[in-house]
Amino acid sequence: MTTLGTELLEHLQTPALIVSSGVVTFANLAARALLGGHIVGQDVRIAIRNPGAVELILGDSGGVAKAPGLSVGGSVWDVDSVILEGGDRFVCLYDRSVQTSVARAHADFVANASHELRTPLATILGYVETLMNPKAGGDEATRERFLETIRHEAMRMQALVSDLMSLSRIEANKHEVPGDTIDLVALVKQTAGEFSAGENLQVSANCESAPIRGDRAQLAQVLHNLIDNARKYGREGGTVQVTVEATATGWVLVAVSDEGDGIAPEHLPRLTERFYRADTSRSRAAGGTGLGLSIVKHIVERHRGRFDITSRQGVGTTASLMLPMKRA
Repeated sequence: MTTLGTELLEHLQTPALIVSSGVVTFANLAARALLGGHIVGQDVRIAIRNPGAVELILGDSGGVAKAPGLSVGGSVWDVDSVILEGGDRFVCLYDRSVQTSVARAHADFVANASHELRTPLATILGYVETLMNPKAGGDEATRERFLETIRHEAMRMQALVSDLMSLSRIEANKHEVPGDTIDLVALVKQTAGEFSAGENLQVSANCESAPIRGDRAQLAQVLHNLIDNARKYGREGGTVQVTVEATATGWVLVAVSDEGDGIAPEHLPRLTERFYRADTSRSRAAGGTGLGLSIVKHIVERHRGRFDITSRQGVGTTASLMLPMKRA
């Protein structure tokens, strides 16, 4: 390959190699960053430690081969080899990790959503079939008990479909920064006021108002989800504390704390994953869909904020979000 050709390849963002007689004679900047500068002058079998990719590069026909783990564990790469005049091999490396991860996440999401819907649907069908039996359906006590179960499971399905639609809408406009001006202190007090009295729900703020740019409906949904979670999973009779704190650095912090059993440390990093539950049976019994915290995370990210959950077992859990205040 000419000097001009290698100079052009040097500025290519795609990792590219020239292999001559099984030895890497050229690697552009992207390839050296990926595999290390030492690969130039090295046997290609050592530079690329993947038998399938090496067999392709040293073969007589060229083509494309998969090379998993080429950069880090779990990564997926395509190795594209073209035979040049004189027998040299021109090799390009394409990172397919994101596409693979997205496809896997989509498949997992569909599978989880199907499972979550299928479980209550199976319960409903089973009870309906039982009620269709004259002997069981004719007993008033049995009928009422079964109908209440059917109602509960139908409401679970309704909540799940509602959350799925909500998540879909949020993801559709997640790149659009909200433009309305919202007083977060007033919104927190309004949302907390929607919960019935006597729930030991306390609200405090270090400022009279905290103006931010936001979507009122979405932020109200975030606050409602977090307060509802604290009530569901906090200690019975315990206090739910909601605090609003405007900082000198131009951010406003909203924290919702409960006095519950807390969450084991191994669960904390995964709580915002779709359908992930730290306590599956308790969550479903409380009517949870497994999507609430995922919705919260996506809304906070749309508002260019940060969301975090901290917990101490036996003490309680705090869910907090930080949002940028509107500049005067």
